[in-house]
Amino acid sequence: MHSTRALLRFLFKAIVVGLAIAFLAVWWRPALLGALVATPGIGAQPVAAAGTGPQAPSAGTAAPQSRAAAVAFEGFADAVARAAPAVVNIYTARVVTEKTPVAPLDQLFGDYWPSYRQRIERSLGSGVIVDEKGRIVTNQHVIAGADSIKVQMADGRIADARIVGQDPDTDIAILDVQTTGKLPVMPFGRSDTLRVGDIVLAIGNPYGLSQTVTQGIVSATGRGQLGLATFENFIQTDAAINPGNSGGALINVRGELVGINTAVLNRASGGPEGIGFAIPVNLVRGVMQQIVAHGHVVRGWLGLVPEDLSEEQAAQLGMPGGAGIIVVNILVKSPAFEAGMRPGDLITAVAGQPVRNAQDLVSRVAALPPGSQVEVEGHQGGKPFKLKVGVLERPVREAARNH
Repeated sequence: MHSTRALLRFLFKAIVVGLAIAFLAVWWRPALLGALVATPGIGAQPVAAAGTGPQAPSAGTAAPQSRAAAVAFEGFADAVARAAPAVVNIYTARVVTEKTPVAPLDQLFGDYWPSYRQRIERSLGSGVIVDEKGRIVTNQHVIAGADSIKVQMADGRIADARIVGQDPDTDIAILDVQTTGKLPVMPFGRSDTLRVGDIVLAIGNPYGLSQTVTQGIVSATGRGQLGLATFENFIQTDAAINPGNSGGALINVRGELVGINTAVLNRASGGPEGIGFAIPVNLVRGVMQQIVAHGHVVRGWLGLVPEDLSEEQAAQLGMPGGAGIIVVNILVKSPAFEAGMRPGDLITAVAGQPVRNAQDLVSRVAALPPGSQVEVEGHQGGKPFKLKVGVLERPVREAARNH
């Protein structure tokens, strides 16, 4: 009995001393506690999913983890490092000729020679290098009317750029720059897989500052009828887009291009904030391919000017739910005119598909190949019609110089 008590006292003292040593060790080196807990078999055991029983992960298989959670933890530095070198600053200059004010004495005597003066107007924007040949995508309004265009690379190199082609209908322009050394190229992503809530980053040159990155989410997709371009299918984002960001990159968390930053809603006088728009990269890719191949974008055209049908007009005409559009103008000898259509006609369907609004009609006709025919349904003078209309190539709209 005496020996048993002595053994118990010895064990108790040993445990107390051991705990004290462990406490001091952890206090002195806190990292030992994390290593101890993370070591399999010591203080923690792997837990299998319910109902599956214990399983060992196969070699080379990482534990399941949400990519979004990993990105939120690690930040976006890798995505920026991959994409930012391909974002450039664009500086433009144009000569503006303006009439000088008339002196008061000249106005009194009536006869005077008008005089003019010239000044240099400068603007700035951003662009994205999209291939190793030096092609750069930017907004058309960034380089509209420019007499000279210079591009500054992320590494500081400066080079002159020339315009390969412009498409005012989508506000896209393609530039070409020749410089020594290898050019960084922006990796392309996909805009058709974007979902509302996806994290995006905007990279550009706001207010003439050096390259800047802002972060936000995709607020909406397929935005149209904003009056910014003829063909609109914008990505809406709350990532900050400021003057000078136009033409810059909207990227995903993998550093891939998903859009070209274009515009923000007017913030003057307490207007909305956090509402910016970018052109989807899928649209950019198609426009760029056509500009490189043809110098402009080839689109279908019927020769009519559509306008949305208001609910009041639709009710008066017996059209359900405001469906369809009204033809407000039509060109003589155009395909639509030759087919028998006239101003005031209602169009309800194209190629067997209902027409939602005027922009929907223009976009769908533009996608048709010139030389083909399309079936147009509607009403003329209260009577239904179904016509086969030839498709011509849409006339190329001249880029405004704003002189």
